[in-house]
Amino acid sequence: MNTKKITAIALGSIKKLGAEYGDIRIVRREQESIIVKNGKVEGINSSSSIGFGIRVLYNGYWGFASSNLMNTEEVEKIAKLAVNIAKASGTIRKEPLVLEPLKPLKDTWTSPYKIDPFSVSIEEKLDMLIGACIEMQKVPGIIIANATCSSFKEIKTFSSSEGRFITQTSVQAGAGIEAFSFNNGEVQKRSYPGAFGGDFANAGWEFVKEMKLCDNARRIAEEAVALLSAPQCPAGELDIILEGSQLALQVHESCGHPIELDRVFGTERSLAGTSFLTTEKLNKLKYGSKLVNITADATLKHALGSFGYDDEGIPAQKSYIVKNGVFVGYLTSRETAAKIGQKSNGTMRADGHNRLPLIRMTSINLLPGKDSFENLVAGIKNGIYMETNKSWSIDDKRLNFQFACEIGWLIKNGKIKHMIKNPNYTGITPEFWGNCDGITGKKEWKIWGVPNCGKGDPMQTARVSHGVSRARFRKVKVGVGKW
Repeated sequence: MNTKKITAIALGSIKKLGAEYGDIRIVRREQESIIVKNGKVEGINSSSSIGFGIRVLYNGYWGFASSNLMNTEEVEKIAKLAVNIAKASGTIRKEPLVLEPLKPLKDTWTSPYKIDPFSVSIEEKLDMLIGACIEMQKVPGIIIANATCSSFKEIKTFSSSEGRFITQTSVQAGAGIEAFSFNNGEVQKRSYPGAFGGDFANAGWEFVKEMKLCDNARRIAEEAVALLSAPQCPAGELDIILEGSQLALQVHESCGHPIELDRVFGTERSLAGTSFLTTEKLNKLKYGSKLVNITADATLKHALGSFGYDDEGIPAQKSYIVKNGVFVGYLTSRETAAKIGQKSNGTMRADGHNRLPLIRMTSINLLPGKDSFENLVAGIKNGIYMETNKSWSIDDKRLNFQFACEIGWLIKNGKIKHMIKNPNYTGITPEFWGNCDGITGKKEWKIWGVPNCGKGDPMQTARVSHGVSRARFRKVKVGVGKW
């Protein structure tokens, strides 16, 4: 059955059943991941899926149901189930919802790419991954060398009772390597280009080739071994500079999650709590120094968090979250935005066909400053430059956090002196960002992809991103646990 016929049957059934609003998403997905360990293939996983989800509003209450059976009877059955769930929801919710209507619209969107990653042979991908492992294993002291890559393609059709019909195609790719060293009971790790699988983008295989995994493999392995004999991170209140991939995670955890308005209202708290950014703080709270400008931008080319339209049919947008240090905006849906007198900025997304859309990060970006890295270093008398995340922890209101990095570099009197191991730091979100007094410029600014942002119950994984350069923070507690 073709897509237009399915959507017509679904919306016709919704109308007959008396729902005031309804939409259907048909989602086709193709995924592939390859894992190589110590030059040997650990796994080649591929999957494909297709299904649809129907969301309805009946007398002001939501209902949702889904299926992977694509036939007339099933579509009518699922539409009826969604309406019945909405009716049941009305027995427990106190305030019915009224959506501000949208105008009819038809459109298509495709993410930009040059080489379809699914057109590249498994042999070519394995040659790259095995080659990177071999290079890392040439360094004495390396006990584990991992290399991974992944490909993702999604074709999604959204159709609503308001006359919106949108088809979007996303093609994404990513890869990374990591080296583990061991000596006298101690293990150290280095990753490239970032931790937890590397880096990912709305792009094709050309993005992976540009990483030059094999060219960077020996350097990463040598750093992992050197960390074994490096001095420990000092403890105290020091100035720090964060490298891009670590700063991206800092933005993700302490800026991205707390601005989700459903989390603020408490309607989505099961996985990681609520938020300290309650609505009375909007346009009032000093989130950071005047240098701190943060945007939510789903329009950036190649950003993993970019798209044409969200899963309510709202166009991708750019909006300020923090402007000159002041908190000025949330990530919103049609429902939550209305509660604060605004319109949705298009951040509702679902993980596949069988999940309800939730407010999700798009590309949450710390805008570049005007400094150079050399100037940031020169301005530090006693501090540390930290690279690549190793671990993190943050409380359920996104206030108190602790991060550990894979590698650090001691800075003394404006110069980088030597490597240190186990660097870590802790802080409180507004205080930490308030102490940001230097951000490097556009030449260093890079968008990092995060393919595994978790939220919801049942769990949903979102593909998001963060544009950052490098930044300096004053008077930060480092060497946590050694005080």
